[in-house]
Amino acid sequence: MKLKAMIAGALGLGAVLTPFAAAEAAEIRVISSVGVRAALEQLKPQFERMTAHKLTITFGSAIPLKRQIDAGEAFDVVILTPVMIDDLIKQGKISPGSQSIVAKVGMGVAGRAGMPRPDISTADGFKRTLVNAKSIVHSKEGQSGTYMAGLIERLGLAEQMKPKTVIETRSGHTAIAVVEGKAELGFSLISEILPVSGAEYIGPLPAELQDYVVFTAGISPGAKDVQAAKAFIRFFSAPQALPILKSTGMEPG
Repeated sequence: MKLKAMIAGALGLGAVLTPFAAAEAAEIRVISSVGVRAALEQLKPQFERMTAHKLTITFGSAIPLKRQIDAGEAFDVVILTPVMIDDLIKQGKISPGSQSIVAKVGMGVAGRAGMPRPDISTADGFKRTLVNAKSIVHSKEGQSGTYMAGLIERLGLAEQMKPKTVIETRSGHTAIAVVEGKAELGFSLISEILPVSGAEYIGPLPAELQDYVVFTAGISPGAKDVQAAKAFIRFFSAPQALPILKSTGMEPG
């Protein structure tokens, strides 16, 4: 059923793209948060087949990517958080009015495949899981890592967790660090956990502690082909892309 839904979605997306297809194929340079990597890697070949455009994508954690753009990194389309997109608009690095929310994703917990599943269904259960964990890992500069560090502090566990917290500096590698045995539990965006072989997706953070990262796309004033860039954003955020977004742990924005 999933395959049929994806095929139907792809066919529907073709109709969405038609008004935006450029007369000639274009190369679209995309700078994107690693949080949408799993979905974008599935959508990329479909988009390229349907439009003949080519996507060249640079993935990374949002904060370092923003620093690269601030320093002059060239792009056609960027996918970051709304606050970062707004700042880039103020800097003149994104065309006003070109921004569009493409998806959002919540925080989740990763363990190694086959491990007992701790109770994270409530705030109290989540707190006990943290206290009982031998070690945990979260990213250094990703949105999920920043949120997790703040959450641990709000729960009054900062000092208790400090000696058993591993900080992952590789973009999108929190669940991989768990598989590698660097920590017992990892806390990351759900979309960064599901694709990792050997990782067990334990579940989302409890509702009262959950946080969502919203991803927004914007177009550079210097984009080589604005219509092609618009076609890409429309493709990524079209309702027919929903099966792929959901299969990678994401939701419509």
